[in-house]
Amino acid sequence: QVQLVESGGGLVQPGESLRLSCAAARSIFSFYVMGWYRQAPGKQRELVASINIGGATNYLDSVKGRYTLSRDSAKNTVYLQMDSLKPEDTARYYCNGRTDSLDYWGQGTQVTVSS
Repeated sequence: QVQLVESGGGLVQPGESLRLSCAAARSIFSFYVMGWYRQAPGKQRELVASINIGGATNYLDSVKGRYTLSRDSAKNTVYLQMDSLKPEDTARYYCNGRTDSLDYWGQGTQVTVSS
């Protein structure tokens, strides 16, 4: 069972920043794509940002210019830098790793943006 462990969530005010981390128990290059999803109460889970094995990134329109996904292969960790946070960014954020046959998920980390 592959472990993905998220950290870095918290309560911040609008306009502030957070950096989420997703630590994998094995090489992040064993996944052909890794991503961050979020789910707010009463809403469907949505893809926020992803990075493929070649390094190409993709972002949800509403976070473009504010969120940056990066990775550190030496630490087997993927990061999501979130700047200029808005109340509508409030959600539980989940790390995902996808192989040819399986999707792996972390337990999630809560991000709350409120004044």
